[in-house]
Amino acid sequence: MSAADSFIEAIPVLKKIHQGGYEAYFVGGCVRDHLLDRVVNDVDIATSATPQEIKLLFKKTVDVGIEHGTVMVLHHGKGYEVTTYRSESTYTDFRRPDQVQFVRSLKEDLKRRDFTINAMAMSVDFHITDLYGGRQDLERRIIRTVGDAKERFSEDALRMLRGARFAAQLSFDIEENTFCTMLELSYLLQHIAVERKRMEMDKLLMGRNWAKGLEYILQAQFHIYLPPFPVTEDRIKHFSKMNIQHLTAEQRWGLVMLPIDRSECESALKSWRLSRKQINYIKKLIDLYNWRTEHSWSPFIVYESGLDRIQQAEQLYAAVNEMDYNESEIHGIWRSLPIKNMKDLDVNGRELVSWSDRSEGPWIGTLFSEIEQAVLEGHLNNSKSEIKKWVKEWHQK
Repeated sequence: MSAADSFIEAIPVLKKIHQGGYEAYFVGGCVRDHLLDRVVNDVDIATSATPQEIKLLFKKTVDVGIEHGTVMVLHHGKGYEVTTYRSESTYTDFRRPDQVQFVRSLKEDLKRRDFTINAMAMSVDFHITDLYGGRQDLERRIIRTVGDAKERFSEDALRMLRGARFAAQLSFDIEENTFCTMLELSYLLQHIAVERKRMEMDKLLMGRNWAKGLEYILQAQFHIYLPPFPVTEDRIKHFSKMNIQHLTAEQRWGLVMLPIDRSECESALKSWRLSRKQINYIKKLIDLYNWRTEHSWSPFIVYESGLDRIQQAEQLYAAVNEMDYNESEIHGIWRSLPIKNMKDLDVNGRELVSWSDRSEGPWIGTLFSEIEQAVLEGHLNNSKSEIKKWVKEWHQK
């Protein structure tokens, strides 16, 4: 689906609001990405109508953030976040406004936004309202705050980290005054919840120019106010040479965390508030990467770890060493395995008990593991008769 298609599907929502006597525009990142000819994932709408007025106009709505003026309108199976124009008061905690006030002015709404490239609005006929030079900054490929940088970052300190994230995603430069203010106010990041920081870091790490984003984090000294983040100038230079476009989020987190001692890795990932599933996956990925630095893949470790994890570890190894990823070798090992998991063994627990004349116990698990390894190493054929003979001999040891 093209960017234009995303807007066309949402146009009936804007027209319905217009019919109610209110203003409505596409705003923010979707307008920016449309002008950059990037994929538009989410279409956001701003309006002069209040949340209650929007709910009266549409049959199906969901209160997703009504205290901040946002209602989700459901239209033809899709949800569109519709947010009332608003102005904001002081930010005493550097995270959220002390008070949100709904207004009827688009200008008032746009001037509270973070960066000029995110402070544009677009009408149903694709006319752009650009009050703060956003289009020019897109052409210049720079990230600049709307109005006074100190005010914008004091309102929400996370905006500084977002700036580095946009630099990574768009491969833009941060405007000089904006960057100097980031450096001056970087300490305000200590007031931001780790979960919000991690969400920005997830997006930064997936950026097409993630090394640029990481460089800004280091230069602006954001890393001082982040959980463990072992990035240096030398590592960033190395990152910039790597082909990482195909790497997943977990692989990129693993890449960043490679220098951390294994005993401290879990604690570092926990401090970033990653999920238990993610942490376990990244730890295993790092273990496999470290194993790969000293060995070639063996049939047993490919079997034990599974094809997917071995592929991801090899991709990580290839990226770090700036070499081509050898997919055919790993697939060749996988295809040659006599079994892909323990269920493929031509034997079950009841048979092991009947062949041994012993009562059930922990020995069954031990025996299964030894049969599994013998089959994988080619010392035993995966056939019931062969396994039965092998088990008889095993019990005589």
